[in-house]
Amino acid sequence: MGKRELILFVGILFLLVFQSCKTNPEETDADAAADEDLVENVSTHEDADDYSFDESQAISITLQDNASTANGSGVTISNNTVTITNAGSYNISGSLSNGQLIINTEDNSTVKLKFNGIDIKNSTTSPVYVASAKKTVIKLADNTSNYITDGTSYIFNDGTDEPNAALFSKTDFTIYGNGSLVVDGNYNDAIGGKDGLIIAGGNITVTSVDDGIRGRDYLVIEGGSLNITASGDGLKADNSEDAGKGYISFNGGNCTIVSGADGLDAAKDAIVNDGILNITAGGGSSKSASSTVSKKGIVGSVSTVINGGTITVSSADDALHSNYSLTINDGNLTLSSGDDGIHSDATLTINNGTILISKCYEGIESEAIIINNGNITLTSSDDGINGAGGVDGSGAGPFAATGNNSLNINGGYIAVYATGDGLDVNGSITMTGGTVLVHGPTSNANGAIDYDSSFKITGGIIVAAGSSGMAQAPGSTSTQYSLLVTFSKSKSANSLFHIQKSDGTELLTFAPAKTYQSIAVSMPELIKGSSYDIYLGGSSTGTLKDGLYTGGAYSGGTKSTTLTISSTTTKLNL
Repeated sequence: MGKRELILFVGILFLLVFQSCKTNPEETDADAAADEDLVENVSTHEDADDYSFDESQAISITLQDNASTANGSGVTISNNTVTITNAGSYNISGSLSNGQLIINTEDNSTVKLKFNGIDIKNSTTSPVYVASAKKTVIKLADNTSNYITDGTSYIFNDGTDEPNAALFSKTDFTIYGNGSLVVDGNYNDAIGGKDGLIIAGGNITVTSVDDGIRGRDYLVIEGGSLNITASGDGLKADNSEDAGKGYISFNGGNCTIVSGADGLDAAKDAIVNDGILNITAGGGSSKSASSTVSKKGIVGSVSTVINGGTITVSSADDALHSNYSLTINDGNLTLSSGDDGIHSDATLTINNGTILISKCYEGIESEAIIINNGNITLTSSDDGINGAGGVDGSGAGPFAATGNNSLNINGGYIAVYATGDGLDVNGSITMTGGTVLVHGPTSNANGAIDYDSSFKITGGIIVAAGSSGMAQAPGSTSTQYSLLVTFSKSKSANSLFHIQKSDGTELLTFAPAKTYQSIAVSMPELIKGSSYDIYLGGSSTGTLKDGLYTGGAYSGGTKSTTLTISSTTTKLNL
């Protein structure tokens, strides 16, 4: 097992373990099918020998209008069409102003091409076309610039619609090296393949009127620098029929995508293990989601798995999306969306990572949400964390939601700035650890905490400030005590709310970022039968983060009342 397969296998194994430990242990046929696909997605066409090129055995091909030459066998030249008919190594240079390089071999060996400064244009078909080969590997020679450009219309002679990309392969192919490659896809896709495609290096720039880079069975990015401008999807794998295919694995490199549709679109699984991804989809988060064209950042229709990397997304639709399962195990994510920041129709799990959602309609949304760890900050124009489930307005997925809406918080740091509900679950909330800070809403039609069934807290800290019309706190099934305070008049934004013991020991100093008329608090330090003093206003010398002061000393406030914790949830009106 190679390095890439090992990284991918570990990430997939983590997801499978989670799936086997879900609250509902009964696995549906759809679950089993999804798991089977994920297991099979480990395999690619990559071999260690792919990245060796024996110059001494290579046949040199020099491209020139009406005068192309080759210094060995296995190459036929007809006018400005150069066809490689035998497997082997070929060193290619020169230019064709309206020609074609074709690979068409039935040999059971790899075709290795070194692009050593080529410029191939064709006005009526694919300039570089792999019609038949066991596998084709393209090396971009050091310190070279290579160009491939097609026309706006193709002529198809055999009754099919292929080739349909400027660089097109019917079989598995790989691109690597330290040179540069510029591909202009003026007819359809820039780089396209019907089987698997691996990009392991190179400085690659593509522009396309449809998809930028597409590997139908799979697309694996190992490294290199990619700059993609596409009217359609940026990176795409679209085989939705065959088990174990239709996935994208981003394992390294630096990729910038500006796409009219989705930035990264996988018919099955979208997996990011490492590297840098910078995506602007559908014009960015200042635009509106479309009902006809998907304009998301990263989409895995069966699953989206983030194991690491640095990801920046600005998208008109969801920044991260899955029609079934979405898991974040690690990574540094900066997301901005015209719709949801992170959305999965069925299950969404966050195990670690740093996540900043600076703009969205709803921040984190799924039928079932589990947060085990991580550092999450989000600002939403509607609900912050929404356990509502089902398919959002962006399109139906292959798996139906079951109606088991839930939010489980077991750890991590979560700061929510919401215009709608802060935590909104059409079901139950459980919290065993972590820190949750909620700012908003100000409208009485929403609440900082809003749940339909129950909220059981057994550990951690939650402070939720907002309006009073729908104010809720953790419920009677909790083993940790809570306090819900409502006020007869709204308090101004940044006006401190402070709790301390009767002996002066400070427990909480909080500055809500918005006007508030209620505040719910639960923390291990609240003990039944103990008395606490509540102060309003004043100042603190502590360190402020997301409204919560740590360290330092509180002073200058007005004592509002002294209360005794008398029940699991103690309610107080001031």
